[in-house]
Amino acid sequence: MAGVKPRTAELLLVTPAGAPVGCLPAVPVATPWWPDIEPVVAAVREHHGVDVIVLRLLEAELQQPHGGRVTYLAEVAEGVRAARRWSGVLDDHPRRHAFARPSGPAADLAWANAQLAARGLRPSAPPTQVRTWNLSSLWRIPVEGQTVWLKVVPHFFAHEGALLALLAGAQVPVLLAHDGGRMLLAEIAGHDLYDAELPLLLEMVNRLVELQCAWDGRVEQLLALGLPDWRAPALTAAITAVIERTREEISADDRTVLADFVRGLPGRFEAIDRCGLRDTLVHGDFHPGNFRGDGRALTLLDWGDSGVGHPLLDQPAFLDAIPEACAGALRAHWLRQWRAASPGCDPARASILLAPVAAARRAVIYRTFLDNIEPSEQVYHRADPPRWLSRTAALLRAG
Repeated sequence: MAGVKPRTAELLLVTPAGAPVGCLPAVPVATPWWPDIEPVVAAVREHHGVDVIVLRLLEAELQQPHGGRVTYLAEVAEGVRAARRWSGVLDDHPRRHAFARPSGPAADLAWANAQLAARGLRPSAPPTQVRTWNLSSLWRIPVEGQTVWLKVVPHFFAHEGALLALLAGAQVPVLLAHDGGRMLLAEIAGHDLYDAELPLLLEMVNRLVELQCAWDGRVEQLLALGLPDWRAPALTAAITAVIERTREEISADDRTVLADFVRGLPGRFEAIDRCGLRDTLVHGDFHPGNFRGDGRALTLLDWGDSGVGHPLLDQPAFLDAIPEACAGALRAHWLRQWRAASPGCDPARASILLAPVAAARRAVIYRTFLDNIEPSEQVYHRADPPRWLSRTAALLRAG
């Protein structure tokens, strides 16, 4: 990615019981992305001959992701000769996720192995840590004849496993087992589709609209699983609150525009309702990179951000993530799909009215993350609520 500095990683090591072992000198890492842990583990093994499990980010040189010098806390099973003495103090924090604590990943892997054994499956090689950050822990586990994935998420995403169970048979990951925030997922053929071209992008929209039509009128079942409520009353309250909490981080001009926006939200939602589309399942992070495919099938991943609300809340993020040359065709196709699915509706007007609401919802989501993660990992999201509220104000000015 242009403009992103290379990443170097220094590790503070602890035992599985949490006792400090020492520091390992910084190593160059192949990718800049802070949550991307597989290359960190590989670099430490190459430079220091040590196998580690990375637990969490401790500090970063830069004020926002990605690149630069980062320091991680990592677990090691035995003494490390290369480690330098460290005399600092490791604190505890009530918002620390279980997978970010010493022995937390071991407990997750033990659960996964028990689930595999219950299905007559045995790991054929050691598991590989792929990613860890404040929103998930991800492991790849080779099993005889296949690969399975262990995904662990914090409590505010814990509805993902139950939702995948409910969506079984749709084009979503195949859930082998789940327990709270732990999920064991089958391998998905193909590759991530960040760079998909127009025909495939159109098919992604088709898949989403089909799912949303299937759940139209069944939102109470989704809410019972713990999905967030982004229907008009709840979203109005959440947007109002996040604007008030973020007011000192945005410009005076933006505060004025957003104050008018809040006052007009009840009328805006009434106008959206008159457009004729009902609340349903919202993916919440709908973009091409959350699809995986092999030319024969498409699978929509990462349902932790999902909620209940207007179906076109998913449109702006997708259109932002695709080549500008494709946006017009995608928007027109999206509107045609909804007109066919719900004759008499006005998705074009709904999408215009929803654009600033969708941007403000992103500020709500990032504020939720910040409220539920410990301070050292807030660097991932600290700039996002004011950034999305400024985007909301810009959309309102342009509207």
